[in-house]
Amino acid sequence: MIPLTSRQLAQVVDGTLVGDADRVVDGGVVTDSRLAGPGSLYVARRGENADGHDFVEGALAHGAVLTLAEREVPGDHVLVADTQEAFVRLARWMVDELPDLQVVAVTGSSGKTSTKDLLGQVLAEAGETIAPIESYNSEVGVPLTVCRLEPTTQYLVAEMGASGPGHIAYLTAVVPPRVGIVLNVGSAHIGGFGSQQGIADTKAAIVEDLPADGLAVLNADDPLVAAMAQRVRSGAVQTFSLDPERAAADESVTAWAEGLELDEAGRARFTVALRPAAGDPQAVERHAVHLRVRGAHMAANALAVLLAVRHVGVPVADAVAALGRAEAVSRWRMEVTDRPDGVMVINDGYNANPESMRAALTALGDMAHGRRTWAVLAGMLELGEASEARHRELGRAAAERGIDVVVVVGDTARPVADGVHDFTADTGQDGPEVVIATDSQEARTMLEERLRPGDVVLFKSSRDSGMRVLGDQVAGVVA
Repeated sequence: MIPLTSRQLAQVVDGTLVGDADRVVDGGVVTDSRLAGPGSLYVARRGENADGHDFVEGALAHGAVLTLAEREVPGDHVLVADTQEAFVRLARWMVDELPDLQVVAVTGSSGKTSTKDLLGQVLAEAGETIAPIESYNSEVGVPLTVCRLEPTTQYLVAEMGASGPGHIAYLTAVVPPRVGIVLNVGSAHIGGFGSQQGIADTKAAIVEDLPADGLAVLNADDPLVAAMAQRVRSGAVQTFSLDPERAAADESVTAWAEGLELDEAGRARFTVALRPAAGDPQAVERHAVHLRVRGAHMAANALAVLLAVRHVGVPVADAVAALGRAEAVSRWRMEVTDRPDGVMVINDGYNANPESMRAALTALGDMAHGRRTWAVLAGMLELGEASEARHRELGRAAAERGIDVVVVVGDTARPVADGVHDFTADTGQDGPEVVIATDSQEARTMLEERLRPGDVVLFKSSRDSGMRVLGDQVAGVVA
């Protein structure tokens, strides 16, 4: 982090210091007392289930030297009216302390974390880079990432998520991007927005107020995202597409994939075609790309990354080479385990929405190469009144993609089975075998009895529906 004294911190957050004015905070910023270390600042936030003020003594025991608090607590502390607002004020101060910092921010209903992982690895080969840990994309995760900045940091990657209106605008006020990427607008958290247009309106904030030398990177294949070009008040707009025909017909498409195919491990390889940022749109440069991350949908993420890093000065050839070396970093995103008995386990259970579910089912089929496929699916959360219909559509999608066995886990996902039956009734074709499991333990027992060598099994659900844990158990990662 950027070191500062307790007196300086009090000034930055407009708080009142209680204790030693010259104490140096240089050991990081934490909101979890268990993660405190020597020289750290502990932010005592009030959460939904716990009050951080109750854990100050634990933070001090782990080495924290100062606490940001709303009431008197043990040890040296800075008193503020609202710890969250003071926290984000501190994060914004750190960004402002580095005027040459290049900030690249990414949002989207799906693919944010995979894309920020690619961005972080590509930019790290060009200079000192800070990128989020796991899915640190909330009002807590973003400032925590920002507070890891060092005086020598050149690039900051910010992942920005939203579960309700105004969330992206809140995060861009904490860390204003020079490059804003919008991957897609789906149905994630639609219960909190009311409509897909509501989701689009919120996500557009990442590109609405870019600096004059900024860049909006938009998905030309998603109409709601492509329309955001009209909302970019300053800076340039560049778009990407997986459709070469779209690019041929529209010279405003800046990057596209040609000859996209998957290797035997489900990794995308293609030729990226790039128009210049300015000048003759016919002056297209092409580079061969072979990703190490899995799934055809990762090609779109890679295109977004190339446009973003090109804008902040990374040579395209260097970026392409770095993409070819980039690995899956965050857990439970198309995480593949080949068991000793020949069963392939694909754990994509960190989170889910209708769009990412379909992408995962497509990847499952692409990676099977004729082997028997299992889709173990539990509930997608925060879909509001659309929940039943979206789960039913998911069952039909599994059938249309030729999945062999669909395992439905829990009551929320039960309409998935109805969607499979809809497909059979409407088409007269045999659909997947459907297995209903009341919970993860029942599903695990059944899978242990029925999986055989060569099977490929996907685990997918919203985080709190538990498929990431079941996937680890079946893969043998945990007991």
